Amino acid sequence: MHGKSPDQSSAILTHFLLPEDANPAGNIHGGVIMKHIDSAGGVAAFRHARRNVVTASIDRLDFINPAFVGNLLILKARVNLTGRTSMEVGVRAEAEELLSGDIHHVASAFLTFVALDEEGQPTPIPPLLVSGAEEEKRLRMAQARRKARLAQKAREAACDDNLADCDP
Repeated sequence: MHGKSPDQSSAILTHFLLPEDANPAGNIHGGVIMKHIDSAGGVAAFRHARRNVVTASIDRLDFINPAFVGNLLILKARVNLTGRTSMEVGVRAEAEELLSGDIHHVASAFLTFVALDEEGQPTPIPPLLVSGAEEEKRLRMAQARRKARLAQKAREAACDDNLADCDP
């Protein structure tokens, strides 16, 4: 299986934000932004694996600034790390004020996707080929997040086995 660079699977999606996406004050609902983040991440993951993918987790989602009705939501997604069947995708959401052209950072998230075969079972994916300082930095940061995720899962498993081991 040939490896792929992050550029080969990166994706940029846009969505025009409408009144049905917002609360009465015109602020876009966080859930709407989350949905589009998941979609953009899924496109990058699908492009990397070239097969169906499912969202396994959202490791972190930070809302930075609001988006408003009439803004163009721009979602930039790229694969940061691959495992045997899963990958971490980083997504940055920005809002463009179409009249002025001003763009601001709305949210960022890290999602894990798993590639599936025709029977719906996890299946191997191409390795990620990184080059350059920026891609290496993204890879190191993704590896640290993966290590923290796995450690948290182990703590949660211990809690499931023996509630006395868990803090309230």
